[in-house]
Amino acid sequence: MCKFGVESVEEAMKLGQEAAEFISEKFVKPIKLEFEKVYFPYLLINKKRYAGLYWTNPIKYDKMDCKGIETVRRDNSPLVANLINMCLQMILIDRDPDGATEYAKQTISDLLCNRIDISQLVITKELSKTDDEYVGKQAHVELANRIKKRDPGSAPQLGDRVPYVIIAASKKTPAFMKSEDPIYVLENNIPIDTSYYLDNQLSKPLLRIFEPILGEKKAESVLLRGDHTRTKTFVTSKVGGLSAFTKKRETCIGCRAVLDREGAVCNYCKSRESQIYQKEISHLNVLEEKFSRLWTQCQRCQGSLHEDVLCTSRDCPIFYMRKKVQKDLEDHGKLIARFGDPEW
Repeated sequence: MCKFGVESVEEAMKLGQEAAEFISEKFVKPIKLEFEKVYFPYLLINKKRYAGLYWTNPIKYDKMDCKGIETVRRDNSPLVANLINMCLQMILIDRDPDGATEYAKQTISDLLCNRIDISQLVITKELSKTDDEYVGKQAHVELANRIKKRDPGSAPQLGDRVPYVIIAASKKTPAFMKSEDPIYVLENNIPIDTSYYLDNQLSKPLLRIFEPILGEKKAESVLLRGDHTRTKTFVTSKVGGLSAFTKKRETCIGCRAVLDREGAVCNYCKSRESQIYQKEISHLNVLEEKFSRLWTQCQRCQGSLHEDVLCTSRDCPIFYMRKKVQKDLEDHGKLIARFGDPEW
């Protein structure tokens, strides 16, 4: 890699070709050095880790080329690859580092507030050895053992890729004990350990990209600290802890006040019950439309628009999105049923 310090891609290509011809003359024939490409702009993170726009002609770049960074690695969640890829596009193509910083901060805020779809948080690793052959405890191996006890028929076999998410637990719980099946998490409303994803999945890749731009100390303070990290949303799990010994009381759909009787709204919200009902019906329609789109996409994938979807591919993000919307539809249907038959 040579840095010529010229102002245009065309000049860099011309100098690159001249340099290749000059060096080839010094080699013993038929050895020849061939000019290949120009990177502009070019973000060099460290050895064998870089990203840049790949040019083979001076008119338009061919692609955004990334090597050794999380956009091309499989041992991270899709959230990491998507976020890093979008930030690189904004930095290299749009030349908007401030916009990339704001996008990264908004994604971190969405993660901590539980607004990221679970399909973006799924990590998959291959079950390549038996339990005894692994030196240390592995998250996917421990999950495979738990699934085997829970449901032997659906347990992963040797050679399968095991999808899992990291769930919230006590502070001293090791990471390999916090892995759980994404479908089981959806069905039981188990909270995700968003801090794990921020600290162990997002922070290092983001800092590697933004430190050359913002500076080492400023990058960490801007991205990983601040107002966007102070608001967090916690989900109440249906399993574990005291869940089996507690009884949930219904709350008003309008103002969330605890109800002493059956129904959908409290006395204070009774006057606008019809408005609340219409709002919830509108949200139900949105969920139904989203589920219909995902269902149709899965039907097209399996080759028929007239048969039920039988796909259970755990490697497909649409599978988890479809399951999530299906669960949301069921929950919202139960919520609307609390209104009973409308009397207005």
